[in-house]
Amino acid sequence: MLTPTPLEELLDLAADVIGCDRRALPAGAAGSPFITLGGGLAQAVRLQARAGRQLGLAVDLAQLLGPAPLADVLARAVPVPAAVPGPPAGAVRALLPGQRAALAAERAAGAGAVCRVLSAELAGPLDAGALRRVLAALGARHEGLRTVFADAPHGPVRRVLAACAPPLVTLEAAGTGGGGDPVAAMHGYLAARARQLVGRPGRPPLVFALGRLAGGAHLLSFVYHDAVADSWSAALLWQELLADYDRAVHRRPLVRGLRPGPDTAGRAAVAARAGGPRAAGERAERLRGFPAAVDLAEGAPRPAVFDVRGERLHVGLDVRLRDAADATARRAGVPHGTVLLAAWALAVGRRAGLERLLVGCEVPRRATAALLGTPAPCSATVPVGCELEGGVDYFLRGVACAFSEALGCADLDSAELARELGVRPDRSRPVLTPVTFAARDELLPARVRAGDLSARFHHGHAGAVTADAALTVLRWREDPLLRLEFAPAVLSRSRAVRLAGEVRGALAALTAASPHTPVEDLLPAPAGARDLALPLS
Repeated sequence: MLTPTPLEELLDLAADVIGCDRRALPAGAAGSPFITLGGGLAQAVRLQARAGRQLGLAVDLAQLLGPAPLADVLARAVPVPAAVPGPPAGAVRALLPGQRAALAAERAAGAGAVCRVLSAELAGPLDAGALRRVLAALGARHEGLRTVFADAPHGPVRRVLAACAPPLVTLEAAGTGGGGDPVAAMHGYLAARARQLVGRPGRPPLVFALGRLAGGAHLLSFVYHDAVADSWSAALLWQELLADYDRAVHRRPLVRGLRPGPDTAGRAAVAARAGGPRAAGERAERLRGFPAAVDLAEGAPRPAVFDVRGERLHVGLDVRLRDAADATARRAGVPHGTVLLAAWALAVGRRAGLERLLVGCEVPRRATAALLGTPAPCSATVPVGCELEGGVDYFLRGVACAFSEALGCADLDSAELARELGVRPDRSRPVLTPVTFAARDELLPARVRAGDLSARFHHGHAGAVTADAALTVLRWREDPLLRLEFAPAVLSRSRAVRLAGEVRGALAALTAASPHTPVEDLLPAPAGARDLALPLS
């Protein structure tokens, strides 16, 4: 019996995580990227993790979700590198790129602009002692939870404390509001106190806050600064916290081993890679002809400086529309997130009267399996060029390919890319990405059990936005839910409500149409919509 080659073993793993026939995948993998073979972010992460664990091979996540054929990406897999010891605790370390941007945003707009909240609604008896032991174990395991920032003559620096458990504060009264929703009221209370919670000198800018809900339930909220974690990190920490809590209440040992920090796991994978002007120039060539900005203000004057104050709407979807989107994704050979991104681009494009536009997409920058388990600010928002043309399936595959191309450039500096495109700095609007999209439904399941607890997750809103309009997929498999965040200084609430309805309409039109129906025939332009684009040079 012949021994399979490393490429054959990797293709077998890929077929397993995608859920396709192992015999059929090699032919498709020779000419098609992972993302158009049915692979999404969750599948890519599982493939990368299993390749490292089972085969000792490192597969680059950005390349895996990039435009290259899957077989070519897997053929470039290399042995997992040995861990390199990081700097000692207490040593001064340079900032990571994500940290520099987050601290600058805080100085410009306040703590609310960089404070995030991810909560778990806990039903069942809560063992507070077990929870505190779990938080202490998390702090011992992850450097990111022990990272503090300080000013230095040449700018901020970071240090990692030798020991520091994430604090747990108890909320005796969370106030009122939230439209009668106690979770929303609690989130509003936390948002109003963001500076006090994450701005303590000499302490890591994060906290866990515990409040009571009706019926004996609790809301445990992870409040964190963008400089220490991203959405991936928050989901990772919740998974570990609940798994450890289950061990603690069943008297099993907790996981206490030190995990690689961003320095140990490979700082080069977190920091911007050495693409330089040449890489930015190549990326800029592919984006020329797309508008530099999509102005949803419909001709109304913008504030001279972008106002980060924001609001949000929840956009529920019925299961029939979810199932139709899943079926359309399978038919076109793309992830369901691509169908949602395409619907968002179609709705925004129709409102602005555009046939092509840039949508900023949140993507991970975790090139190694070690970084998958590392809390760090490793996400980036990259411009994806969406062209509203061709038949429905052609359009969906084009959006998938544009996303994969953009992900391969996730380490490029956005300001450098803007300069290459000839876009002048404009304090009144986000550069290149005034409209954004993020798919977070695959990061966490809707519900998790731990001990006698049932945890249901809620994404908080700290009252700030980084874009004119941002659509986020919060849940998909169970009780599908989207969130539309918007800047009221640019987009009034009534117009945001109409835009949310247009997203539903675009999704319904995409999923009801035949594969060859021209995209331009799906939806009429909304009344009063006009071309408000600023062309690139």
